[in-house]
Amino acid sequence: MATYRQLTAQLEKLQKEMEQAREQEVTQAIADIKQKIAEFGITAEELGFSSKVRAARKAALPPKYRNPKTGETWSGRGRAPGWLAGKNRDKFLIDE
Repeated sequence: MATYRQLTAQLEKLQKEMEQAREQEVTQAIADIKQKIAEFGITAEELGFSSKVRAARKAALPPKYRNPKTGETWSGRGRAPGWLAGKNRDKFLIDE
């Protein structure tokens, strides 16, 4: 029966071999994929990597309040700016 140290050494050797085999197979898989993409002219959109995810991002909200002294604006969302804290917000509303 093998000792604990022998088994540990065998395990480490197998893990290294496993890593090397994976690296080789991944490299080969990437090469195959690139070759097929070039051969068939496949686009990123056809593979499902479209830019639609980026387009779904929400646009910035228009400003609702303006500091008359500096022209600084705030949309009314999130933490209120220091120039508006503790003051009547109606005075700072932007007329549309």
